[in-house]
Amino acid sequence: MAARATAQRLASTAIDSGPFARTLDALERLDAGGECLTVLTYHRVDTPERRPDLDPALISTTPAEFERHVAYLARTRNVLSLDDLLAIRHGRRPAPRHAVLVTFDDAYADFAAHAWPALRRHDLPATLFVPTAYPDRPERAFWWDRLHRVVVAAGDAGTLPSPLGPLATATVAERRETMRALRAWVVRRPHRQALAALAAMEGGVAPPAAAESVLGWDDLRALAAEGVTLAPHTRTHPCLDQVPLAEARAEIVGARADLERETGVPSPRVLAFPGGRTSDAVVRMLAAEGFEAAFTTVRGTNRVRDARWLRLKRINVGRRTSVPVLRAQLLSFEIGIT
Repeated sequence: MAARATAQRLASTAIDSGPFARTLDALERLDAGGECLTVLTYHRVDTPERRPDLDPALISTTPAEFERHVAYLARTRNVLSLDDLLAIRHGRRPAPRHAVLVTFDDAYADFAAHAWPALRRHDLPATLFVPTAYPDRPERAFWWDRLHRVVVAAGDAGTLPSPLGPLATATVAERRETMRALRAWVVRRPHRQALAALAAMEGGVAPPAAAESVLGWDDLRALAAEGVTLAPHTRTHPCLDQVPLAEARAEIVGARADLERETGVPSPRVLAFPGGRTSDAVVRMLAAEGFEAAFTTVRGTNRVRDARWLRLKRINVGRRTSVPVLRAQLLSFEIGIT
């Protein structure tokens, strides 16, 4: 772990250096950027200290760094609305050069506190994917935030009984590794089985309840009135390849109905797959339901001429994504920056 952290720090220093910036300048001059759609994925814009009860792995960037991201995008990119993307998808307009769609998954409250004010200052659109079972339901929490609280609560005991056996929790590094292992276990298991195992772990350590973390419906309606596009992210955020197809359909179609009922306007037939997880059967079901676009977490850009509109690629923005890293990731050709 120490070696990995040191390597990451060295890589970050090199990327933020003057020589790398000059290399990026040259690459950007070579990058035509035509017919290429790049979709950025953010989750939370915050600092770990403000909400220690929430999984810090979901923080994409700090408010200060996000401001720098937005300023760069406004200065150098054609930032699309979801309506723009769908017009390109149906051939009603060509894709502009250096086209970028900015998306946020999960509708955390910090979107309204930190992300949207920065986007508004630069007059940039954004699409917010809403898991519709969570607004105004403070007793509900995402499974990864529940898992985070379980692991932290087990810290004093030093170990956590789990489906993988006893896992170490005494140090920050041990808790990080335990979270990583359990997250990987959850997404590979049938959704109900994973939730039952999580509930059993909660029963063993009794973690404190979290405060509400997701935007309420009044907040979401206000954001929509200000120009944020709201789109479905299912109801309860299951991995769609780990639930029966009928349940997946109910999650997706129900989320669209929830958005339309709560906002009073038609919801786009667009979906972000929870965790990026899907299956051929789910994609076929989306097509039958008339969905126009769906977003995975497969890393990459999308060429308009051969885009898989129900499996669009996105670029996840993470904590180490400085503006130089963002610039490299937005190139229409790959240079190996993650």
